Amino acid sequence: MQIIRDFQFIEPEDRGASVAIGNFDGVHLGHQSVIELARNAEPNAPLGVMTFEPHPREYFAPDAPPFRLMRGNARAHRLEKLGVQKLYELPFNAALAGLSPEAFARNVICDGLGLSHIVVGADFCFGKGRSGTPQDLINFGWELGFGVTIAPLMERSDNVVSSTAIRTALSDGRPRDAATMLGHWHRIEGEVVGGEQRGRELGFPTANMSIAGLHPPKFGVYAVLVDVLDGPHQGSYHGAASVGTRPMFHGEVPNIETYLFDFSGDLYGSTLSVGLVDYLRPEMTFDSLDGLISQMDADCARAREILANP
Repeated sequence: MQIIRDFQFIEPEDRGASVAIGNFDGVHLGHQSVIELARNAEPNAPLGVMTFEPHPREYFAPDAPPFRLMRGNARAHRLEKLGVQKLYELPFNAALAGLSPEAFARNVICDGLGLSHIVVGADFCFGKGRSGTPQDLINFGWELGFGVTIAPLMERSDNVVSSTAIRTALSDGRPRDAATMLGHWHRIEGEVVGGEQRGRELGFPTANMSIAGLHPPKFGVYAVLVDVLDGPHQGSYHGAASVGTRPMFHGEVPNIETYLFDFSGDLYGSTLSVGLVDYLRPEMTFDSLDGLISQMDADCARAREILANP
């Protein structure tokens, strides 16, 4: 998959794509249906996705609590798995935010990227002040020569599939409900960083990753499926992970610490993708380290049982 970040200077072969437009946070089933419509609208055109970095919500409210389900690199990995050939990841800045709906359609979609067809969700808004509507896009398409498809919102029996509903499920400790809407396990992806080595001292060496900037799932212990994406230990593993602040050791900054079953090796600097399968228990404090170790043994035994048939 090719990633293109400048709509003003692109090669001729990067024009003419059929593109789904949106933020695609989580790349859930609704997003996947929009991408499939783009694939089918112009079967002979390259399949593309246009998205924005940072997320517009981060740009306009930088001090708001973290809300993203995935970082940009994790989103790119998921889109590539769906067969997207061209990812137009446009920098969301003052210049882009200030474009009127017509200027966005003309300068970005038509003159800049030369898109042949675009697909957006029924709730899509664009242009300065989010003033552009899907019907505006249809009108601009007629005038400027690109096709437009408006995708209906995807619904389950109990809810609209949305990033908001997925965040709620994760906050409630319901990763399987989130996975039902995502079409895949919710994954936290990032580089393994140095920790305080407490897990190693306790007999449970963990791979530590930051969750800064991400919507935090319910704090506690999870059964997880882990993909090591690079390095000498690349592959898939089962494990147990703790998300939170480590109250037993008076931690303050939330992170995720993952213990890989039946693994021996150094993962520092590697990129991990940790899929949350089941919530096992909340964070706890213990009267002694022996009590903590006993509970960790029980957590791992339960996680092994769950992951034997996830």
